[in-house]
Amino acid sequence: MIVIPGFKNKSVGVFGLGVSGLATCEALVASGARVFTWDESARAREKTTGTEYLSEHPKNWPWQELASVVVSPGVPLTHPKPHAIVRKAKAENIPVYGDTELFALAINAMPKAQRPRIVTITGSNGKSTTTALIGHILKETGHDVYVGGNIGQAVLSLPAPDNDAIYVLEMSSFQLDITNSLRANAAVFLNLTPDHIDRHGDVAGYLAAKKRIFLNQEKEDVSVICVDDDYTQGICVELIAAADRKVTPVSAQGVLGSGVFVLDGQLHYNLDGKTCLAGDLTGAHSLRGLHNHQNAAAALAVCIHFNVSPALVIRAAERFESLAHRMEEVGRVGKVSFVNDSKATNADAAAHALNSYDDIYWIAGGNAKDGGVEAIVDGLKNVRGAYLIGEAAERFEEQLGNKVHCYQCGDLKSAIAYAQKDAAASDHLAPVVLLSPACASFDQFKNFLERGNCFKELVNKMAQENGEAA
Repeated sequence: MIVIPGFKNKSVGVFGLGVSGLATCEALVASGARVFTWDESARAREKTTGTEYLSEHPKNWPWQELASVVVSPGVPLTHPKPHAIVRKAKAENIPVYGDTELFALAINAMPKAQRPRIVTITGSNGKSTTTALIGHILKETGHDVYVGGNIGQAVLSLPAPDNDAIYVLEMSSFQLDITNSLRANAAVFLNLTPDHIDRHGDVAGYLAAKKRIFLNQEKEDVSVICVDDDYTQGICVELIAAADRKVTPVSAQGVLGSGVFVLDGQLHYNLDGKTCLAGDLTGAHSLRGLHNHQNAAAALAVCIHFNVSPALVIRAAERFESLAHRMEEVGRVGKVSFVNDSKATNADAAAHALNSYDDIYWIAGGNAKDGGVEAIVDGLKNVRGAYLIGEAAERFEEQLGNKVHCYQCGDLKSAIAYAQKDAAASDHLAPVVLLSPACASFDQFKNFLERGNCFKELVNKMAQENGEAA
């Protein structure tokens, strides 16, 4: 647990009692603060029973005494309009923080020579895999590493800092919006596609939030920027021109004169005027596809910054296991493989999976994002059928047009059954039933985790009924 200096005997409000909110409460109590809490969910409020931070409505908080208000990342700051708790805090001139800002305050209170190193990762897609991959490589090469943030453990529940540790933190745009003083020794920006427009107002607002990952970096720090889209190319040019830190461009789509890049599955780096081969990524089975090659390139750039040998990076990457719900191979029935990519909640993320397998029987649908699947209708050469579910099903069929045969399945169970039947009857040698929804899950599931777990359970049951192990 992280203890935050300077909060002893201070009063703090915490709004939102999810995983990060509860970790914040525990850290603040351990820091000697008086903590006042609330969540709009009664079930969440019940978790404070018997604690030192028993929930009470914000109207009863001692607003004149509060030193700060800590909100969960999902609480709107500006769009579509500021949440009432944010408006109240601003009216009372009380600073609004997120849990990552409290972590930054704890690190900044340490003598500079004793601070741990920090790696932060953001992007519209791939940030969880890249975070886990960097953490895995650094652990495999003997470093004392803690991984968390928007993945796994909440940042304030990670072990206390020491100067030998490296914190590897996934950062969402929501978290970055409420983080002001965190300095990353290595900051990674993977990519940007329009998303979360309802929260940020427009693409410019979303981009501005993501760019905050580079705040407070110093001359010896590195900014790792994938330059495979127009947005990130522009940021890379901007940071190189500023000349106030190291900048390492990375790409999975072509040769770079300086930086890290992947060409035909081979990972190369040129950081001192000479291009060298780090190794072959085709042996890293959990890093299939161009998007994962981009993730691997970013990981190599970070690890080289921390003096890890490129050869060791490749060896560790080969032992990396893919994350749950991210192109996760979950079972087989006969010749048909099943892949759970429930985390693909937008079209761009789904496009990566659709380019990574041959002979795909694609399950898609749910709560569609802006644009639906229009952006990928010309990238379906490997798709043999689209099995559509949820609210977006009819809209997706209209958008896909005559590009691929569509089947209206209604729910996930039906889609799996129809897709498996067609895949098994096909003349393809190794067909794949792929859940890569290109949608949020909230029409039929609580979140993408529940959707992915449901997929796995249904596949496991199908395998058992066919006398096979999933």
